[in-house]
Amino acid sequence: MRVRAVRRTLAVILVANLVVVAVKIAVALRTGSLSVLGATVESALDAMNNVIAMSLVSIAALGPDEDHPYGHDKFETLGALVIVGFLSISCFELVRNAVAQLAERQLPAAATPVELVLLGSTAFVNVFVVWYERRRGRELASALLLADAAHTGGDIFVTALAFGSLLLTRAGFGFVDPWLALVVAGVIAFSGYQILKVTVPILVDQRAVEATDIRRILAAIPGIQGVPKVRSRIAASGTLFAEITITCDGALSVARAHDLADAAERAIRDKL
Repeated sequence: MRVRAVRRTLAVILVANLVVVAVKIAVALRTGSLSVLGATVESALDAMNNVIAMSLVSIAALGPDEDHPYGHDKFETLGALVIVGFLSISCFELVRNAVAQLAERQLPAAATPVELVLLGSTAFVNVFVVWYERRRGRELASALLLADAAHTGGDIFVTALAFGSLLLTRAGFGFVDPWLALVVAGVIAFSGYQILKVTVPILVDQRAVEATDIRRILAAIPGIQGVPKVRSRIAASGTLFAEITITCDGALSVARAHDLADAAERAIRDKL
């Protein structure tokens, strides 16, 4: 059920991104604006990421098996890292072209009023995509949707820079276009950092819950004398995994000790 919901969300976003890409390509080719080209690359990556993500979520949804006892959630997180890879490539290419344009003193062509309106309209599409994808990402606890929403959020600023570049070019200040393209590259790099900040802790199994919090929960259960070891990690879906060692009176029967273990599991599940 969750997989179908994520795929439907990605399909809606893919259609919206393809419309944005088509508009930006037309404007970029006609004007030769590097900042618009950067905005086009950014949106094209969004569409490519949607296609990749639609494939990955099916893999991520597979249940635990002998080789993957904790399930396949991390495949979804790997999808977020693929997004970072594409961001890195686009950032490098944009910087390279901006430096070349500055060295050769190339100026973009002036945009027509219609092209300005078309480019400006793509920002409204981006606003919708960010709002919709972020809302669905939180509802479905999808790291992939949230990562992609963060990336698309950068598109709004990038589109604004591209729009500003076209306005300045019409006013006779086309020389600012490569400088704005460098700013666009910086936005792309920051988007990649934001994605890494979310996905890396999941991939490296960073502690999900403070050990003191778990010990506080278990201390309220009569019969548990101590909690010497606590480990926790979280999956991309938001599922919490905890491995805990508890101690009790050695004179207790095996059945009673087992009841304490069950009580500990219920307490953690209910509280966390």
